[in-house]
Amino acid sequence: MRVDLFDFELPQDRIALRPANPRDSARMLVVPGKGAFEDKSVRDLPACLREGDALVVNDTRVIHARLSGRRLRGELSAGVEATLIERLDASRWRALMRPAKKLAIGDLIRFGRESGGACLQGALDARVEGRGDAGEVTLAFDLSGPSLDEAIEIAGKMPLPPYIAGKRAADASDETDYQTVFAREAGAVAAPTAGLHFTPNLLAAVEARGVQLHRVTLHVGAGTFLPVKADDTGSHRMHEEFARIDSETAAELNEARARGGRIVAVGTTALRVLESAAAPDGRLAPYAQRTGIFITPGYRFRATDMLLTNFHLPRSTLFMLVSAFSGLERMKAAYAHAIEDGYRFYSYGDACLLHRAEP
Repeated sequence: MRVDLFDFELPQDRIALRPANPRDSARMLVVPGKGAFEDKSVRDLPACLREGDALVVNDTRVIHARLSGRRLRGELSAGVEATLIERLDASRWRALMRPAKKLAIGDLIRFGRESGGACLQGALDARVEGRGDAGEVTLAFDLSGPSLDEAIEIAGKMPLPPYIAGKRAADASDETDYQTVFAREAGAVAAPTAGLHFTPNLLAAVEARGVQLHRVTLHVGAGTFLPVKADDTGSHRMHEEFARIDSETAAELNEARARGGRIVAVGTTALRVLESAAAPDGRLAPYAQRTGIFITPGYRFRATDMLLTNFHLPRSTLFMLVSAFSGLERMKAAYAHAIEDGYRFYSYGDACLLHRAEP
């Protein structure tokens, strides 16, 4: 399909720079399969669900993936910034670097807090081991495993999305604001943003409704923010991310569906895990591998009946996914309604609850 079919005009003042407070006070646009849209609040989510439904959340945890440091080459030193985008093994990461053009294989990078030009607490060293075609580099750190994870948390900062980071710096509020209440499996460099709307009170109301909560994991990569540069979706190479659903969760979801319950994905990341793990008949199996599933209109959904998600960027793979789920023209109309009615967009913005379009 032509990528320009997924374009739309979004006023800059619709981009949320802070989340709603409390989180579940965010607005929620309900998009049924047919009929009028409904303007509600995230707090109304339990009333939109039925006893026996299954709510599937992503329990990935965002790491401090943004690192500042110095490139050291002999007597020369220059400031650099890295955003970790993919873990390769216990001690190596792929990263986006600024300025990338001035880096050479073998350069020593010293990350950490600085004072008077010297790195102090939280110092972390890495060597530039390789360079990629898209400008990314491979960093080989001097630590590995849990020791490296701890050092990154000390030396790094929360990696806000570019459309927020370009307008303000990350601060102490983002440490909690940009982490879901489900977060426990460290590895994401971006938040699964639909989950940001949940609070303990909302979860209690969901449980009281007779809806069971289930956890899957997808470590969100920086590729989620990358624009689709191809003119046709068939030419776009989807980024891959590690996804996991265990055997117990798969069995519980299969049982819920067999009893007539609906599977409700919280976020496009949870949906991508479900659809990656589903057989053609919709039955889920354990899954623990990288997925590059790219969902565009025409895709036949196997395991997901409803989707709670945020409002996404024009021409993005995420807007393509929701257009596949509820219909392209339906989603264009929903987004036009949201823009006209003042809904807030992107990671810290409002939500929409989508019903799957019938074939």
